[in-house]
Amino acid sequence: MLSEQIIARLTDIVGPKRLLLESEDLQRFGIDRTTIWQANPCAVVLPGSVEEVQQIVLLANERNLAIVPSGGRTGLSGGAVAKDGEIVVAMDRMNQVLDFNPMDRCVTLGAGMITAQLQDFATQQGLFYPVDFASTGSSQIGGNIATNAGGINVIRYGMTREWVMGLKVVNGAGEILDLNRGLVKNNTGYDFRHLFIGSEGTLGLICEATIQLTRPPAESKVLVLGIGNFPAILDVLRTFSAQIDLSAFEFFSQAALDKVTEHRGHPKPFATQTPFYALLEFETATESVADSAMTLFEACMEQGWVLDGVLSQSLSQAQALWKLREDISETLWHWQPYKNDISVRVSRMADFLREVNELAASRYPDFELVWYGHIGDGNLHLNILRPQNLSNDDFVAKCGNVSAEIGQLLARYEGSISAEHGVGLLKKDYLRYSRSPQEMDLMRSVKKAFDPNAILNPGKLFD
Repeated sequence: MLSEQIIARLTDIVGPKRLLLESEDLQRFGIDRTTIWQANPCAVVLPGSVEEVQQIVLLANERNLAIVPSGGRTGLSGGAVAKDGEIVVAMDRMNQVLDFNPMDRCVTLGAGMITAQLQDFATQQGLFYPVDFASTGSSQIGGNIATNAGGINVIRYGMTREWVMGLKVVNGAGEILDLNRGLVKNNTGYDFRHLFIGSEGTLGLICEATIQLTRPPAESKVLVLGIGNFPAILDVLRTFSAQIDLSAFEFFSQAALDKVTEHRGHPKPFATQTPFYALLEFETATESVADSAMTLFEACMEQGWVLDGVLSQSLSQAQALWKLREDISETLWHWQPYKNDISVRVSRMADFLREVNELAASRYPDFELVWYGHIGDGNLHLNILRPQNLSNDDFVAKCGNVSAEIGQLLARYEGSISAEHGVGLLKKDYLRYSRSPQEMDLMRSVKKAFDPNAILNPGKLFD
């Protein structure tokens, strides 16, 4: 419970309509898409400028108040959860385009801008912002940067990090830092911009970002292939990527396809049922690219790797095929899944997936597993669906046990416990499987340097 004095000071900073204290607002802003924790912030503030963010952080330092930064709250690791009486600083109002330079192809914008709005702005300028994923309609750019969001185009365009040319942040000490200022070349020592990308709000609040845009892609085709076993997916990836520049290479299981077609009403891509499906996207600037794709498709059929397939013949068909993959995550929320967002090197994925399946089958034979992910960059999404007869607490406890074993397996495969969703609250106990003790000590030292009083997103990443 905040004192009347602190409420008065926050009101002075953001105005009475931008300080939210009602229970409904606290619940809405205090949780992300995880379902494990209960929201319990003491207040929500909506600043409208970098200076207001700075004043909030300075007050928090003065009064020893904890802050949880909040974007679109689409995270899946509890990184935006305020469960211990923190102040939520929501960036929703800071959503304007602040500057655009067509020569540099750079746009500077507030961290609260919705990802899809940035994509639309780029299109209006005849350009393209390539970072894309299922929650672009509600996620915010600041949150994307704080978690180094990935998505479906990483194989060609990389993660969010590749597109951030500058940041304006308020660190935990209340200092405003203007990092890199949109420069392509800036070889002047430590690039603190990259420390804040993926830091999950533990070092500072991202207020503004300068984002690089690029030329729009040429017309694309989508190819969905039915594949008999997981190792064959990697054979297909190797075959196609050797001759065609792929924009995306995704996969999903028959279980994932069944859930999407049943609950979303999407038509199946073809009549044949196969254990796995691969979705490939590639630009077709010339007809020869599509001809090459069909030749490679036929070669994969002859090898027995591919059992059936369909190539999009129109934009609407391409969009319909993408829906089979893009709608998986939203569909699975009906089962309140326990999600594992993990990665290994592409060359080791088949062996790793086999061992995870064997582990899950031996520990939890009654649990349904649903696989999908970004095969082209080594990212697997393992979803364990909650049985109806099991309480959420018991389900989470059982899944936590298997997550520790998956973590040990990841350590052996030199993989990551979080490929793109961040660590937050959900995965901090497993961070040791991807980071050495020396690395974690250095991470704590960096946290201390930027947030000396530990007021920013406490309990996230590590204790």
